[in-house]
Amino acid sequence: MSTSFAPTVGVSSTRPSDMPAEHAELPVWNAENWFYEDWQPGHRIRSLRRTIAEGESHLFNTLVFDIHPYVQDQMFAEREGVFGRRLVAGAFVFSAGLGLVATNCINAFSYGYDKLRFIKPVFIGDTIYTVRTHLDKRPKYEDMGLIRASYEVFKGEGELVLYCEHLQTVKYRNPADFADQIERRPS
Repeated sequence: MSTSFAPTVGVSSTRPSDMPAEHAELPVWNAENWFYEDWQPGHRIRSLRRTIAEGESHLFNTLVFDIHPYVQDQMFAEREGVFGRRLVAGAFVFSAGLGLVATNCINAFSYGYDKLRFIKPVFIGDTIYTVRTHLDKRPKYEDMGLIRASYEVFKGEGELVLYCEHLQTVKYRNPADFADQIERRPS
């Protein structure tokens, strides 16, 4: 077995000065320190599953002031609603679905989301999971490149309910390697 492979998960510490030194040196859980050069198109991961409970759905709606009857009013949803039961807010499905595959990479920064689509409804009590696929990357700035990954959120036994693409800027390990490839603004 090769010993040249070094894991990137949990190897970097932020070394805070306001905690005991032996704690500050410990690797940070769910932290990664990969760079632009490490990110490989085609790589895929799947999350654990998560069942969405009524309480967390209601709490999310309360926090964002979403009082639409489809997500807040059981009687309306059952008697007058198109689906016959309450929905989980799409914004919550988006947040929870992305959270399932989120890591804390200290070198990556969210640039935005494209192609966000709510494909099928999600209901209270549904179980979701997410598949993230690395799509592509390109040099962008002097110190960071741009990467793009798709997020597919599924419910139950594989029914696609949400799709989006996440753009992130990621620091180069060696910025000089990309100096001649960065985007130049017109003069």
